Amino acid sequence: MVLELYLDLLSQPCRAVYIFAKKNNIPFMMKPVEMLKGQHFTEEFNKVNILRKVPVLKDGDFILEESTAILLYLTRKYNTPSYWYPPDMKKRARVDEYLAWQISTIRAGTSKILWLKVRPLPPLLTGHQVSPEKLYEAMEELNLAIQKLEDKFLQEKPFLIGPEISLADLVAIVELMQVSPPPSTANSPAPQGRDLVAQRVELTLGKELFMEAWLPMILAPSPFPYCLAHLKQGRHWDNSAWPHYIAIFIRGF
Repeated sequence: MVLELYLDLLSQPCRAVYIFAKKNNIPFMMKPVEMLKGQHFTEEFNKVNILRKVPVLKDGDFILEESTAILLYLTRKYNTPSYWYPPDMKKRARVDEYLAWQISTIRAGTSKILWLKVRPLPPLLTGHQVSPEKLYEAMEELNLAIQKLEDKFLQEKPFLIGPEISLADLVAIVELMQVSPPPSTANSPAPQGRDLVAQRVELTLGKELFMEAWLPMILAPSPFPYCLAHLKQGRHWDNSAWPHYIAIFIRGF
């Protein structure tokens, strides 16, 4: 039976699973779940995942949730190249360390900025406009977290764990994609630190696959948070749909 992956590529964890499966030529059937349309709250999806979140892996009658668990399951079942999750105990522990650390730092930071950048949403929830100072503070928090990523994990290495890409790099890059364009589209003539490792990850994964995973964010309907102004320049923004999406955002992320 073909492996099934329930994904929404507007989600960072879903993109990590998608990129990993595609890069490693893992045969799977993609089951799109459009969270903007509330499809993760349908009765049909509830039969697959009562937590009503993506990504979800379905392998026959075996169902697995949570992106990290799914990535590790795929590495083991399909015997993917060892650099993704090194057999060396200490290197593997470093991957585990990053995957645990980034949840409350990098992922929390990118998610917070995205919520604050969507100007119509906070006033609808709180009755107050988000101040530029609050957005600046959130960006500073994320910058501090990324600086710790560089100082603690990257240091002078080509990738976060060592000379080769790992699951840590993949998870890191899909988060940074939320607030930055792909490295190949950035105007940085001499990238360093985080930008340099991002370029290396993109090069290793392949630009075509990288852009394939990133494109849905560019084409997303205007109410969705993945809507950086420099990507949407010149497009009409219709905010009338915001009330319809508030409940979906609150329950789905």
